[in-house]
Amino acid sequence: MPLVQHRELRERVLEANMALGRAGLVVLTFGNASAVDRDASVVAIKPSGVSYDGLTPAAIAVVDIESGAVVDGRTRPSSDTPTHLVLYRAWLEVGGIVHTHSSFATAWAQAGEEIPCYGTTHADHFDGAVPVTRPLTVAEIEREYERATGEVILETFVDLELAPLDRPAVLVVSHGPFAWGASVEEAVENAIVLEEVAAGALRTRQLRADVPPIGDDLRRRHFRRKHGPAAYYGQTR
Repeated sequence: MPLVQHRELRERVLEANMALGRAGLVVLTFGNASAVDRDASVVAIKPSGVSYDGLTPAAIAVVDIESGAVVDGRTRPSSDTPTHLVLYRAWLEVGGIVHTHSSFATAWAQAGEEIPCYGTTHADHFDGAVPVTRPLTVAEIEREYERATGEVILETFVDLELAPLDRPAVLVVSHGPFAWGASVEEAVENAIVLEEVAAGALRTRQLRADVPPIGDDLRRRHFRRKHGPAAYYGQTR
């Protein structure tokens, strides 16, 4: 198929991936960003093992959302594609997903700890602690590892009764962070904020090990002033 297909989607995904580099969230070929076109039933995602310096719109892989088969392009999609697809199939409100190995968020993931909501910076974007998944079983790792990663993320949100756009990030234990949003641009923003709050939470705990989370009323007020029908932060469009 010609590479002119899905060009706008691919350009948005290219820009999202480049934004991760500018924000210092990725090194070498680590990480990836993707976006979904629900009408076309496709997902565009960074190709596997390709440096960010070498990315072009034509290099972005486009896959079928159900089968995962490449439908446009000559590159092999990210090895994390099955994880992205599991989330897109389950969460129709999600339009973009980002995975990084950013330093502070990854440190929390490696410690197997959620990131507590200690203050309003966190609450502006995440309505509570950023959750951490359970470890994958040996069978899950050996069978379909990347798909199982997506499934354990879904399991975490079901078990905790969380809405994906209220907590648009997760820490996959021993692995690293995933973030998402209604668009890939929002997903990038949430990944950037996630790294900031991960750093802030670590420093807060270093200053005071027994610091309590932010109060529920203040947390909800900060989240709701930026999200939902009563939001009033920023300019009207």
